[in-house]
Amino acid sequence: MTIEIRIPSPGESVTEVAIGRWLVEDNEYVEKDQEVAEVETDKATLPLISPEAGVIQILVRPGKKLQAGDVACKVHTEVRTDIPGEGSKTGKRTGSGGKQNDSSSDAAKKATREQATGISSHSPKKQHDQIKVTPLAKKVMEENNLNLEEIINGLKKLTRREVELVIQNTSLPDDSIPSADPGERSKQITPMSPLRRKLSRRLVAVKNETAMLTTFNEVDMSALLGTRKKYQQQFAERFGMKLGLVSFFVKACAAALMDFPRVNSMIDGDQIITPGYVDISFAVQTEKGLMVPVINNAQKLSISEIERSIAILAEKARNGKLSIEEMTGGTFTVTNGGVFGSMLSTPIINPPQSAILGMHNIVKRPVVVQDQIVVRPVMYLALSYDHRLIDGKESVGFLVRVKELIENPAIMMKDDFE
Repeated sequence: MTIEIRIPSPGESVTEVAIGRWLVEDNEYVEKDQEVAEVETDKATLPLISPEAGVIQILVRPGKKLQAGDVACKVHTEVRTDIPGEGSKTGKRTGSGGKQNDSSSDAAKKATREQATGISSHSPKKQHDQIKVTPLAKKVMEENNLNLEEIINGLKKLTRREVELVIQNTSLPDDSIPSADPGERSKQITPMSPLRRKLSRRLVAVKNETAMLTTFNEVDMSALLGTRKKYQQQFAERFGMKLGLVSFFVKACAAALMDFPRVNSMIDGDQIITPGYVDISFAVQTEKGLMVPVINNAQKLSISEIERSIAILAEKARNGKLSIEEMTGGTFTVTNGGVFGSMLSTPIINPPQSAILGMHNIVKRPVVVQDQIVVRPVMYLALSYDHRLIDGKESVGFLVRVKELIENPAIMMKDDFE
């Protein structure tokens, strides 16, 4: 039997869908309920699950635009019954002790694959004496103790690039001018994912449709780093996780947004919407791009509750498991470019929000304290905001309030260590 696996419905508001990557090879044996591909939308990544065991036939290349209901692949569940020792449809056989016979199972899977796809593994061995090997390729092979046969056997598929290289090579005369190894000047062409396409359009829209301005301040991190060190062990023992820095900034921003609600507002046509709550988005860098999960009702959460939310959502983001609901509804964003070494930046607003806070790296700098020059760990903060809605007084006041809280972190630890 052949089962078609179709693209699942990603939700009403999602407009773009594509296969992000296949987690299995074409003609590979897959198990029931195995995740075979990642379906990317402009908001989240969804898994594609095989409903039955069998041999998969991939029909769609990664990056191709699709719609819900399109057939992405097929699973051939037919199993040959003439295999000695086969005792079930999945090709598994149990002995007297009740344990699975692995060799019989492997043979069944192999036979199933050959029957479903018509590809036999018993084809005659090819000779590779006529294959030309460049000096650079030969050197790499020697360094890794590989021979030509192992390289050929290691190739899992033939792409258009390899075919074009053969065509170009055979069209040249033997006495043509030698060129450098093409591997030294290679290019990789990768289709943009729906998430990246949506992100690019939104970034351009922010630039064209908002009056974005950025204000800066510097924060003495001495008290926060000292507090974190003081409570780290106690925090880990009580809550089962490490105490980070981003949770303090989320907590500080949540408090400052309640004091300066216009920074937490957004424009809807000719109206200004000001929520009575704070849902803070925080940026997480993943292999697929920047993901922005949301911590709801951050104004009510303690440092430990915020820290736990960050850990759970960040892990989901990196594993591509975030749901659309977990990335919807933020009123303000915090992004930390400091983890990558950024000294200063002007972060871009995440629409329809009106402001975003940018954290940066912590560097020891000379500062004046009570008329004395001392060395302190300093972080530069940047607040980008939509000047159509937020005036300078509000933006500067908000950033100063965040600075005050970060430089007096004990205030924010009361809920966890009273």
